[in-house]
Parts: sequence; C-alpha cells; structure tokens
Amino acid sequence: MMQDDTSAAQVRVATAGWAVPRAVADAFPGEGTGLERYAARLNAAEINSTFYRSHRPSTYARWAATTPADFRFSIKLPRGISHEARLVDAQDLIAKFCDEVGHLGAKLGPLLVQLPPSLALDPRPHDRFFDDLRKHWTGQVVCEPRHASWLGREAVAMLVHWRVSRVAADPARAPLAAQPGGWTGLVYWRLHGSPRTYWSSYDDAALAMLAGRLSAAESRETWCVFDNTASGAAAANALTLQAML
Repeated sequence: MMQDDTSAAQVRVATAGWAVPRAVADAFPGEGTGLERYAARLNAAEINSTFYRSHRPSTYARWAATTPADFRFSIKLPRGISHEARLVDAQDLIAKFCDEVGHLGAKLGPLLVQLPPSLALDPRPHDRFFDDLRKHWTGQVVCEPRHASWLGREAVAMLVHWRVSRVAADPARAPLAAQPGGWTGLVYWRLHGSPRTYWSSYDDAALAMLAGRLSAAESRETWCVFDNTASGAAAANALTLQAML
C-alpha cells in the first residue's frame, strides 16, 4: 500500500482512542457519534485497538467517512507482529495489516510500532523488518522502543535510513527516550501519564512547557498523543494543550 506523504506543516493533538469523558463533554458538540463529536474539536486520534484485534474494512471506511477532511488517524501495529513475532518473519502479517488499514484512505497517518521492553536491537532481522514494512507502506512510521539498545547510534542510523521517527515518550525508561529521535521529518510524542502511567493528568505548567517544544519543532509535522486515558485525563489535557498552541 502506497501513501502520498506530502502533508503540510502542522501540530496534531490527539488522544489514544476518541472517548469523550463526562467531565469535558460540554467542550464537544452534543450531537453525533463519539468519533464525530471528538473530531469536531481535535484533528487526530491514535487507534490502539488494532494491537489486540483486527477491524472490518467497512469499519475503517466508516471512520474515514465520518471525520473532517484534514483529520488523521495513527494506528498501532498488532501485537502479533511486534510482541509475538518480535519483528521476525512477519511479512504475511504486515501485508494483511497494511491491506486492512488502507481502507482509511487519505485519513491514514503514521503507523505506530511499539516494541516490548525486552526486545533489544538485533540489527539484521530488524533492518529486514523495516524493509518488509516499506514494501507495503511508504507513508509515515513511528517506533516506540522500550529497550535502551534502540537509543544508540546504530539504531538511529537504521531508523533514519527507513524514514522511521522514534517516539518521544513520557514516562521514559531512559533520558534519551524522552526526546524525539530517528527520522526528523515527523515528531511524535506519546504521553502515558506521569507519575502513574495511564492515570496521571498533566498540570498546566507541564503542558505549557510541552506547547513550547511542539511549537519550536522543526519537523514538517508534529503529533502529541495523550495515552493517560484510564482516568479520563487525556481529553482534558489535549484540549488544554490545543488552546496553548
């Protein structure tokens, strides 16, 4: 599956999924599906459900049809590729996944490759994985490695070669993991909540600092995804950050 990767420079603020918690419901339109209400205020969403299960082509097509023209979805690779196959001999799984998500059409943004914490860099098979992925997808790819070996020069060179951006994560397992890395054409932040992962909200001071960094990014496109959804904090944080930009 090929993609025209020529989007204009912009910042996309999103949450993992598109839940509209009751605490911020008044900030969204009252009518429409959950996705339609969400997409009226935020210009992107990260689909994480694909990590666990596939979706019908008609589902992707419906999501694409019910969002504004400038809306984009990032989408997480299945655990069968990243955690079970561990990026090895996954050609058929890659082809199947790319065919399925292609039904998002022009609404499809970055593919997210989140790696298990135990997966250390193994240059030869992991280079082959990105080669296989690029045979099916020429658009944006971001990778969230969680092993320190992916922060070294060899890994960075490999990511740059395959035009893969390294996610800037919070909380980070190592200082460098909190910084964007790899290919510089896209910056992608994933904020999982700190100190309590998936639960903690970010205060205004932290969001103001983040807004400054996002505005100063030199990449053509910058994403910031709030994954602190367990307490419903993600949508509130996203709206606050959006207002600061």
